[in-house]
Amino acid sequence: MTYFAGEYDVAVIGAGHAGIEAALAAARLGCHTAVFTINMDAVGNCPCNPSIGGTAKGHLVRELDALGGEMGKTADACFLQSRMLNRGKGPAVHSLRAQIDRRKYSEIMKHKLELQENLELRQAEITDIQPRDGGYLITTQMLAQYLCRAVVVATGTYLGGRIYVGEVSYESGPDGMFPATKLAVALKNLGLPLRRFKTGTPARMLRRSIDFSELEVQKGDEPPQPFSYETERLGDNKVECHISWTNDRTKQVILENIHRSPLYAGRIEGVGPRYCPSFEDKVMRFADKPRHQLFIEPCGENTEEMYMQGMSSSLPEEVQLQFYRTIKGLEHCVMMRPAYAIEYDCVDPTAMDPTLEFKDFPRLYGAGQFNGSSGYEEAAAQGFVAGVNAALKVMGREPFVLTRANSYIGTLVDDLVTKGANEPYRMMTSRSEYRLVLRQDNADERLTPLGYQLGLISEERYQKFCQKQKQKKEEIKRLQSTTVAPSEALNDMLVSRETSPVTTGTRLIDLLKRPQLGYDCLTPFDPTRPDLEPNLFEQVEIEIKYEGYIQKQLKQVEQMKKLEKKQLPADFDYKQLGGLRLEAQEKLNKIKPLNIGQAKSSTRSSRSTSGRHRAFRAFHLPTSASC
Repeated sequence: MTYFAGEYDVAVIGAGHAGIEAALAAARLGCHTAVFTINMDAVGNCPCNPSIGGTAKGHLVRELDALGGEMGKTADACFLQSRMLNRGKGPAVHSLRAQIDRRKYSEIMKHKLELQENLELRQAEITDIQPRDGGYLITTQMLAQYLCRAVVVATGTYLGGRIYVGEVSYESGPDGMFPATKLAVALKNLGLPLRRFKTGTPARMLRRSIDFSELEVQKGDEPPQPFSYETERLGDNKVECHISWTNDRTKQVILENIHRSPLYAGRIEGVGPRYCPSFEDKVMRFADKPRHQLFIEPCGENTEEMYMQGMSSSLPEEVQLQFYRTIKGLEHCVMMRPAYAIEYDCVDPTAMDPTLEFKDFPRLYGAGQFNGSSGYEEAAAQGFVAGVNAALKVMGREPFVLTRANSYIGTLVDDLVTKGANEPYRMMTSRSEYRLVLRQDNADERLTPLGYQLGLISEERYQKFCQKQKQKKEEIKRLQSTTVAPSEALNDMLVSRETSPVTTGTRLIDLLKRPQLGYDCLTPFDPTRPDLEPNLFEQVEIEIKYEGYIQKQLKQVEQMKKLEKKQLPADFDYKQLGGLRLEAQEKLNKIKPLNIGQAKSSTRSSRSTSGRHRAFRAFHLPTSASC
């Protein structure tokens, strides 16, 4: 008789941002779950930015919270400063970003895992994984074996991790942790299509060695906005960030030492992120730029480490110190942690379905940087999708698939599994063709009902959500029926805002439609306004101002939903569709899209647009492809 150290419904390998969300989701859905981590002190670690959110990333965090995820609540619990980015642009690209206390974030997340029912947190390095009895047998470095009905791989940058600093390179995970070397070999032997990617992180400086007196101060918003719809109030911003700039001397140091960069010396074979390059790469690729921006950000309330945002590097330590000291405010800086590059193994995500389950390995899922993405937020979103679907599979329930039409998370997953990732994938608002209706302010409206149907949103929270939707409808109705009489005060305000005065009674909704006006300036003329939460007023105002554009995009969403309902057979040979280019035929045969919407998405980058549309119409013609 074979004895196992334990048996689980779902096992999660890795306790970073992806692993945490996967494990919590699976356990909350009722599955006996274990999450394995090489070092329990690294649970929820933030090895790079001490922040959560950012452009498009804030959307992911809000959506995750609306579905029942944990990242937003924890970021709120340890926030230091909060800012809404892109305020000068339209609401589609407004994104929340918060500086956080990175050690407190890790501590809170670890405790949440420890307290979660149905969940066991274990310190163990997984070194092997083998199919067994319809599930998987996983083995640890200590030769303990666990039988698992489903497994989520969320190894971050630990898998085959190798650090590079100048001429030095060695096997390591982030922040000096052990790498997962044996697991990389095991997954390759299992038959997963692995490849090498690379990322990096800047240095950390001692706060008291920085001269802040001449640096630009970057304050947080007042009042700061939370990520979670359940967080009633954040409190005050606790810190300030600062901005400095590089100069010609900084550039000269890089050019004189570029031969010592492992990236340019050819020692790094992994592909790095195009949208977050190392500083030496910025200097070489943008040679005409006279300077680059540097953000100096605190890592926490109880540490003197300052993060050098925008200046990651793999140059030798002495060269790093040399170029940092050419920057205003850092002339006498003391380096606490040097910058480094890290190379790691990840998988080709086109080997997965939209559930993040491997097509050729049932009940095996991937999430986060293991899937070729970058960023804490992208990882957490994928972890949630993988954890939910692993649990649903074990329970015999229908899979959970988000789409491009209802979420940024759906866009993220769809991009990965249909287009793949030739470099670390980063979420951006430009990746969504429906960004005006997929705003960060209405994530709850779009996704909370789905989280409730899953069982991850409580009855109490759902009833509050329903009440909010009722209040929103009533507020729009009130604006439509409330008329403001013309007055000297009203017209003075309108003229001061560079919009026309009124001579007759005007409905509040018509005033709000004017781009120069908002709820704030109409307050003195709106005595019947109810006391509602600010987020609700924000949603109402956006929907009123952009009504025509939103309606147009909603029609596009409905068209996409119709395409997503037209299922495609898994065994269909796309070479039968003569209207497609050979490249698209090969890609579709590899991806095996579930529906016409996904097929359209996967070939969006094809050069022959007209041929592609003819081919989509042809989907309705072959008998073998009928729906």
